[in-house]
Amino acid sequence: MPRCDWCGDDPIYVAYHDKEWGVPEHRDRALYEKLCLDGFQAGLSWIIVLKKRKRLRLAFDNFNPEKVARFGAREINRLLKDASIIRSRAKIQATIGNAQAWLAIMESGRGSFNDFLWKHVDRSPIVNHRKPTQSCATQTRQSRAMAKDLKQHGFKFVGPTICYAFMQAVGMVNDHAINCPRHKQVQMLYDK
Repeated sequence: MPRCDWCGDDPIYVAYHDKEWGVPEHRDRALYEKLCLDGFQAGLSWIIVLKKRKRLRLAFDNFNPEKVARFGAREINRLLKDASIIRSRAKIQATIGNAQAWLAIMESGRGSFNDFLWKHVDRSPIVNHRKPTQSCATQTRQSRAMAKDLKQHGFKFVGPTICYAFMQAVGMVNDHAINCPRHKQVQMLYDK
């Protein structure tokens, strides 16, 4: 089938494109995980993160924020020695700090992480009608607002470009090209 051109033919990319990218995500823990994975992508190719995702999940206790928030120097040193993951001290520390910030939001009584994030698109996905030859945006007014909000709450590795990639990944934005069958399939998920 015709797919978005960024997908190529790597089986990992194809599976991600066909099953995950753009599918609305509302589970708080899964949103934390995807935000952290997008942070790990900074300066790297997304395929690297996808290839290491299973090991990153193991290393970070399945991205359970309650557990990750308690990681200290011993866990950081263990992770820095683990060649199966992305070994960036700054990204590891950001993942821990982001878990602590996630907990603060969840414990604030102001709603869920889902509510906190989805408010940036008025709780309704943005549907773009990108032609196959058009590139996706790298950031938008909404991703800049989300980045600012997350940073004000203590999150790291959440610039506007990372936030836009995250928004695409979790279905806040449908950026599948209009000739890609997933554009319509994802749109039908929004309409449910």
